[in-house]
Order: sequence, then C-alpha cells, then structure tokens
Amino acid sequence: MDEGELRRRLELLRVEHRDLDDSIAALRESGAGDQLQLARLKKRKLKLRDEITRIEDELVPDIIA
Repeated sequence: MDEGELRRRLELLRVEHRDLDDSIAALRESGAGDQLQLARLKKRKLKLRDEITRIEDELVPDIIA
C-alpha cells in the first residue's frame, strides 16, 4: 500500500471506531442487556484500535536521534 491508500484506510478505520463507540453507548443506554453483543462490539473496537495504531506507526517514520 502506498501512503495515500494507508491514509484513506486509516480514516475509514477511525470512522468505524467512532461508530462502534456510538453503538456501544446506545446499547448500554437502551438497557437491552445483551452482554454478548456488547462484548463483540468492544472486541471489534479493540481490533480496530490495534490496526489504527499499526498504520499510524507505518506512516510515521522512525527517527533516530
């Protein structure tokens, strides 16, 4: 992937991460109590965070001081 593709992917992941935040909050507020669904959303959110971090690390070059 070139830098432009990585940046587009990063933005899509950030949007999905925010959407999951909203979904998790809505599920909690609704009191539906579906703990399995809540756990799945949280797990997906963590995976997205890991991928976001990986891409950010790839985009920022290591600078040796």
